Amino acid sequence: MLFSQERNDLRQVFFNTWQKHNQGIKLEAMELLIVQVIKLHPEYHHFFENASANLHKDFSPEMGETNPFLHLSMHIAIHEQLSINQPQGITSQYKKLLKITNDTHEAEHELMDCLGEMIWFAQRENQAPDEKRYLNCIKEKLNKKR
Repeated sequence: MLFSQERNDLRQVFFNTWQKHNQGIKLEAMELLIVQVIKLHPEYHHFFENASANLHKDFSPEMGETNPFLHLSMHIAIHEQLSINQPQGITSQYKKLLKITNDTHEAEHELMDCLGEMIWFAQRENQAPDEKRYLNCIKEKLNKKR
């Protein structure tokens, strides 16, 4: 469902899932996860209620705009990583962050910072994502928070 090369196809999944949720239609497992992460972000609820106005929207970090599709997709990626402990050790690192933050959402955002950094570096260097870099970033965050 989330595997497509087309930006708008992927985006439409978010809009359709949110609409199904609001209509009380039974959701599939991945749709339940999408709804779960959207619910954590009330600032996006209005956005996902208007597909026609927002499907093709571009987001400019220079203008201080956060791309909700990217943000929520990173949450979903983190959920998937934690469910299979991949990269190996991510689950234990997450649990340590969770003990410190006492907030699942905040702990996910800490992981998200490191995930984004790993992806940015891989793209900049035209390399595969480096799991060691990702885990080291998380360890550094843990050390700073202790």
